[in-house]
Formats: sequence, C-alpha cells, structure tokens
Amino acid sequence: MTLKPALLLLPNLLGDHRHHEPFLPSGVDKAVGTLDGLIAESETEGRRYLKRFETKKPAAEIPIALFNEHTPDDHIDFLLEPIVAGERWGYVSDAGLPCIADPGAKLVRRARERGVIVQAFVGPSAILLALMLSGLPGQRFAFHGYLDKEPDKRKRQIRQLSEASRKEEATQIFIEAPYRNKHTLESLLETLPDSVYLCVGWDLTLPTQGLLSQKVEIWKKSPLPNLDKKPAIFLISSTG
Repeated sequence: MTLKPALLLLPNLLGDHRHHEPFLPSGVDKAVGTLDGLIAESETEGRRYLKRFETKKPAAEIPIALFNEHTPDDHIDFLLEPIVAGERWGYVSDAGLPCIADPGAKLVRRARERGVIVQAFVGPSAILLALMLSGLPGQRFAFHGYLDKEPDKRKRQIRQLSEASRKEEATQIFIEAPYRNKHTLESLLETLPDSVYLCVGWDLTLPTQGLLSQKVEIWKKSPLPNLDKKPAIFLISSTG
C-alpha cells in the first residue's frame, strides 16, 4: 500500500529513558518507520530520537530540518516542500508533544493552508501528567509557559495567577527554566496566600520523579524539594 505524503506530529520522551516502549504507543514506532525526513529543534536531538526506532533507511542518512522559536516564518514553506513533493516527514519537539508549549503551531497552520495532510500521535505531556497527579481541578485550567525572570515582575504575575484561579475556578499551570526553580518556588511561597494549593512536579516519567501538592501553609512548614537543574512544572489552585 502506498502511503500518502503527510506531516506526522510525533510525541517525544520527557527524559533520557533507555527504552521508549512504556511511554510511546506502538503506532509511533510504525509511523517513524515510514519517514523520509524529520523536522526537529536541533540535529542532535533529532538524531537521538530517530535512533530509538527502526527506520526505512539508516537513521544517520535520514535528513533533518531544523525548526524552533528562532526559525523565520518565511522559512516554513521550505520545510514543507518535501512533503508537498510527495514525502512523509515527522515533526518532533523537545517539549514532549508537538505544538504544546512549543512553536509547532505555525508549522501546522501553514501545512493546512497548503493542503498538507497532518496526523497527530498521542504521547506524554508534562502539563497533563502533572494535572492528573496533582489532585487539583482539571475541569478548567490554563497554561502560561514561563513566568518573567525578573523577581518583582514574577511576583506580580504570581498574584495575578492566584486571582485568576479564584475568579475563574481554573487551575493555573506554568513551567520554569531548571536553574530558576528554587527562586520561583521561594517567590511562590512568599507571594501566595496560605490557603492556596500549590503543586510542584519534577522529573516526570523518570525514576527520580517527584510531586508535592498541598496548601501553601503546609509548604511553609515542610522541607523544600531539591529542584536544582531538574525540569519542573508548577500548578496553582485557589479552590483545591
């Protein structure tokens, strides 16, 4: 059977796992085996991804095109040209799922405008895993990406998130650069009311995974987790 040209949105792992099978569905293995090329944030990560799977030709010979937050918009059509010409290419994000906390939306939008078939595959998302594990309301939630790195602006944003959670009855979620985790957690505890629920998850899906979800008043009485250089995600809920 001849497969149609398409852009395949492929899930990635959230950590450096030895085996991908427990985290990615078998359909991903089959999809990667059909690829003529891969769009990735960096060649290093793209090659590492391909080497996990059986590919139609040696992984080192599969072309990799780069797409990240620095890619000019007028370069997107160039990335799609091989697919328009009849090939099947994948798009993989360092963030886990393409287009979630990732610039891939521009690529998908342009692909649809050009009539390219787009297929998506399920996989791990730190945002959804943390929400599932937190015990915080999941009926309504908002993801905000990164907070400001300047301390005063970050505290102002934290107050805004707390108020938004109270008014909208929605869990507020954001991530942080690993080297700022400690300062962000301290800002949260200094700024949030004691009655607010704060959840912090780190190293999700890794053997070192950890998650704490409790009121701020309890956080202040407890030893703080060591979040240094670990991928972490933060959730706030004023309604519990």
